[in-house]
Amino acid sequence: MADLLVIGAELVATVDAERREIRGGWVAITDGLVSAIGGPEQTPPAAARTLRADGCLVTPGLVNTHHHIYQNLTRSFAPALGGTLFNWLKTLYPLWSRLDEEAVHTSAYVGLTELALGGCTTTTDHLYVHPRGGGDLITAEIAAAQQLGMRFHPTRGSMSLSVKDGGLPPDSVVQEPDEILDDSARLVAKHHDPSHGAMVRIALAPCSPFSVSPELMTATAELAEELDVRLHTHLAEDPEEDDYCLAVFGRRPIDQFAEVGWGSDRAWVAHCICPNPEEIERLGTWGTGVAHCPSSNMILGGGLAPVAEMRAAGVPVGLGCDGSSSADSASLWLEARTAMLLGRLRQGAGAMSARDALEMATRGGAACLGRAGEIGVLAVGSVGDLVVWPLDGIAYAGALSDPIDAWLRCGPTAARHTVVAGRTVVENGLPVDSDLPEMLSRHRRIAAGIQAAFENAG
Repeated sequence: MADLLVIGAELVATVDAERREIRGGWVAITDGLVSAIGGPEQTPPAAARTLRADGCLVTPGLVNTHHHIYQNLTRSFAPALGGTLFNWLKTLYPLWSRLDEEAVHTSAYVGLTELALGGCTTTTDHLYVHPRGGGDLITAEIAAAQQLGMRFHPTRGSMSLSVKDGGLPPDSVVQEPDEILDDSARLVAKHHDPSHGAMVRIALAPCSPFSVSPELMTATAELAEELDVRLHTHLAEDPEEDDYCLAVFGRRPIDQFAEVGWGSDRAWVAHCICPNPEEIERLGTWGTGVAHCPSSNMILGGGLAPVAEMRAAGVPVGLGCDGSSSADSASLWLEARTAMLLGRLRQGAGAMSARDALEMATRGGAACLGRAGEIGVLAVGSVGDLVVWPLDGIAYAGALSDPIDAWLRCGPTAARHTVVAGRTVVENGLPVDSDLPEMLSRHRRIAAGIQAAFENAG
């Protein structure tokens, strides 16, 4: 007997190796993994629980490959909204220096719930601000993910170069390299699960070329190799980064990335808006993944990422919501739709389809996280993560010919049901966990305190 049977779908888009699309399909999940898939001609197994998907599209759970969840405490913060990336960071670093375990746990709970409502079942988080005395921030956010039942890939971010060292962050949010490396090893030992179907994995994530020393980048790559975990950072996200790297290192960001030993399939990077054609080929040869963040890229004005060229070169490309104030809505459905539209804007109507966007949101994200064939796909033995998307109501009136095209071209939409490891996280459009009202109240109190620091400083 299966634990859960999702049945009656208008279409099941497996996004598997054969890209099967099953009209009237069903999916069975047992012990957290997909145990069977079929259509109307096959008899589904008995199940302890049945979830109806009549008139709906069923997809694999979406995979968020780049986020800064704590930043929802400064969502749409007015003083930071009008400038470039560097101006935005300089405004917000002092506010983020007030983070502690309560703030991070609360923001993670709210942010993970928001992601689940948008069909995300696996998410990364790049937490690179670790104020002295703030506590164990990574463990605090993992606790929120475990309470909600979300599959979570937090990354131990870091910054070691403050303004006095020629970097951007203030002293209050940077750490010494030895402290960063020791804590990275501690967190991997405490939380990282390398097994198939793991709910928590840790990656190591120095923030950027302008906030971390080359020596720390090299040492982190060596530690990741030793511990067999993945690497993540920002790369080539803004023309100002090109200028900085040329002035400080005498080379472009991707050349510097290679110089410090990161050019491999162990790494995935965020944004990658500014690579030239030769650099795209290098990324593809290395197998380095890219988290495409379309909303953030547009809000910060960094440019249009060469997504089609990267995919053609064999670069694994996933999607990322990114953090608040640079992308204030954490919906992977929105990122998938925006990726489709930007792809068509760059290279014409045939350049990016709804199926391409779905692949980036699922298979592409899985490849970035080193979990191809395990997450982001519906196949026997893959994780039991899926989303049931409604295709009814005014927004979908007349959209009868293709459920996948309708899913992104119509809307806006949110998940009807979000299932992680065979358990519902969102059901009938509502979060299953009951603590959300209390957590929203707590979030408002904490966010108000953090944002007041800006006025007090002024």
